[in-house]
Amino acid sequence: MAQCTRKSALLEELEAAWAIAKKDIKIYYLKAPTLMFAILFPFAMFFAFAVGREMPVATLVPGLVSITVFFSASSIGPSALPLERRIKAYDRLVCAPISPYTVMLGKVLSGAIFGLVIGSIILAACLPVFGLQIISLPGLLLGLILASFCFSMLGIMLAMFPRENPGDVMLLLNFIRLPLIFISGIFIKIEMLPYWGQVASAFSPLTYANDLMRLALEGASAFDPLLSTALLISFSAAFLYIGRRIDLKFRE
Repeated sequence: MAQCTRKSALLEELEAAWAIAKKDIKIYYLKAPTLMFAILFPFAMFFAFAVGREMPVATLVPGLVSITVFFSASSIGPSALPLERRIKAYDRLVCAPISPYTVMLGKVLSGAIFGLVIGSIILAACLPVFGLQIISLPGLLLGLILASFCFSMLGIMLAMFPRENPGDVMLLLNFIRLPLIFISGIFIKIEMLPYWGQVASAFSPLTYANDLMRLALEGASAFDPLLSTALLISFSAAFLYIGRRIDLKFRE
């Protein structure tokens, strides 16, 4: 009986998280900050630094997919939460009879789905254009899903700071995102970075997401795929925990 009750409670929490995600999908996917920071900005950054360089296409495409997922998945939370704070919608969510982690999970889901969809579209467009083949479909799907959730949690973590203007959170987020794209093997392979760059890259979740993409599309990687998978999961858990602590800190 108790086990059935626990299962029922878990299903209710998951249904609540999905309801929150669906609401965000309908409202925020086509907002101007989302489109600008999630799609236009990463494209501009990528082509500004990649065009004209002597890099094989098989190396460029994983980087383009990784940076697109990175920016798109991490942009939904910082776009949605400040606006919801402004109209007190987030306060009503937190006061609802559901776990605070359920609220965060719903927000994370909306960002992860957005990143997964946008990244898949970019990949589907690049494969026939550049004549690439997927070497490992399971590895590619694993990389896309883990990266989408991890980067979405990064955005949610920073969106937990009590701001009512999306631009304030985006500024903080870009302060973190921009340096990471230069040390994570997007434009220069990890193996070709100086020693200090390789050390710094180890602390970037984008490094391991891009490495899984490279393995699936190029057949080469700098790290063991099991290590990359474990670290992406660890980063995701850390972002979720820190985000919750930030939220509690400012609610005291």
